[in-house]
Amino acid sequence: MNHPIFHGNPYYLILSLFIMCYASYTMLSMIEQLKPRERVDSFNWMAGGAAVFGLGLWTMHIISLLSSDYMIVINWSMLLVLIACAAITYLSILQLKKEEFTKGRFALSAIMMAIGANLLQYLSMLSGSFIAFEMNWLLFALSFLVSLAGTYLAFYLLGKKQVKYKLKSSLVLGLSNMIMHQLGMQALTVEYRDILSTDKLNDYLLLLAFMLGVATLLILSFSLTTRFASNKYNQIDLRYKLLVENSMDTIALISGGKWEYMNRAGIRMFEVQSEKDIIGMDIYSLLDEKHHSEMAAWLETVQDDEAAPIKPIELQWRTVQGKLLHTEIVRASTTFSGKQIEQVIIRDISERKKNEELLINSEKLYVAGQLAAGIAHEIRNPLTSLKGFLQLIASGRGNKEDFYDIMKSELVRIESIVSELLMLSKPQIYELAFKDARQMMTETVNLLETQAILHNVIIEFHAGDKPLWVMGVENQLKQVFINVIKNAIEAMQNGGVVKISMSHDEDGTVNIRIQDQGSGISKEQLSKIGQPFYTTKDKGTGLGLMVTYKIVDNHKGQITAESEIGTGTTFIIRLPYYEQPIPSG
Repeated sequence: MNHPIFHGNPYYLILSLFIMCYASYTMLSMIEQLKPRERVDSFNWMAGGAAVFGLGLWTMHIISLLSSDYMIVINWSMLLVLIACAAITYLSILQLKKEEFTKGRFALSAIMMAIGANLLQYLSMLSGSFIAFEMNWLLFALSFLVSLAGTYLAFYLLGKKQVKYKLKSSLVLGLSNMIMHQLGMQALTVEYRDILSTDKLNDYLLLLAFMLGVATLLILSFSLTTRFASNKYNQIDLRYKLLVENSMDTIALISGGKWEYMNRAGIRMFEVQSEKDIIGMDIYSLLDEKHHSEMAAWLETVQDDEAAPIKPIELQWRTVQGKLLHTEIVRASTTFSGKQIEQVIIRDISERKKNEELLINSEKLYVAGQLAAGIAHEIRNPLTSLKGFLQLIASGRGNKEDFYDIMKSELVRIESIVSELLMLSKPQIYELAFKDARQMMTETVNLLETQAILHNVIIEFHAGDKPLWVMGVENQLKQVFINVIKNAIEAMQNGGVVKISMSHDEDGTVNIRIQDQGSGISKEQLSKIGQPFYTTKDKGTGLGLMVTYKIVDNHKGQITAESEIGTGTTFIIRLPYYEQPIPSG
């Protein structure tokens, strides 16, 4: 009892140290099984870890007393002390795992655990009936500081996760508590009221043997449970690692704008030599500069549901060799060791982009060829007529006056084709204005009334009393109405009725329906409506409806056609409705 720190039977001391280190290792293993989203399982692991650590402290305390000449007191108050120690240890673990590992968290958790350990040490010695006690406050402070420093260092090593970090942490935690216990026994001197008789000692030893056996079994059972759980999680971790490492897509972790992890596919994609060459690198160093702000905003987007990934975006990267990469990236946020981590999956779509570009160019060439063939066909017919009439005029045969009228009409036809083509190809700049669609339709109907009468067609026009305001170019919208109504009139060779109705729908559009009673259009022909030079009329160019579709599209509207053979065709034009602003003044 006169040794400076350790006193008692060295075999008992080694046994108590082993039990304390083993209990510490079990506790650290259990709190590492915590999962942030599984609250019930987290509580079980933390409560189990606190119970194991408390039992380890109590067992070390009892065995150390056995190795010394201190009096052993066993009563129900010791159970309350053990429960209090376990509760404080639980709060310490909860504080440690609640948020990210920082020095502040280590210190607060270490203080709480040191208080629990010292509480069990000193209250256990004072649990019996005593006459007086004397405290050496210097040794008391030293014992608390040793326990605090050891606990802090153990938590620090646990957070660093270096080689054999768990073994080092448990050794530090066990040894510091052992030193604390030895200092505590020298710091506190107790004069007990009762004298420990031989019979009472035998009863204590029997009870003590039973309690130590139970405590040892509990520690072993928790240890085995932790070991089985750890093996299970290691197997799951190995499976996930195989999936991630063998993935064809890049899978990476981002923290604080830097690469935390990247699989082999990502290392190949960015053309780096090894993982260490990219880990810790700023993600924006490889990201194309024009996407920096987009990437920053995307990473700051908060997920409504942690399980649901953020909508993917397309970004351009550069490899370390300078090669341009077109990628599609998706992200999911999570927490790891208390830190916010962004998990990203990056797919290299450079080849797909190249194929899409080739396909678009092929489509452009196809459309250009189709358009050129149509133009050549449509213009060649009147040119052939003009050439023939010029030859007749040159030979002096026929009536020249009749030839001139026909030649003039052919030239007008060529001019009409060229004008419509220019409208399609040349960007037009117009000033948009608020216009009442009813008024424009009324003027169009009045304009075409004569042509309708000549074709024995009646135009029925129905619209409400309220103005139907649209934002657009009046001449272009009238051109749309003229093209569709003229087609409807010409579709009824034996006469009929063209029904025009206009309304303001609930979806915020002006709905215009133009219905004829012609022969109708087949589904195959209907699917080609609006294509250049496709027409169902004998003398049509096929450009009128194409121009119509383009004008409606420029006005952010839609045009659709419905037809039934033998019944007729209905064109439906939808334009955005606007509330006309009230003029000021």
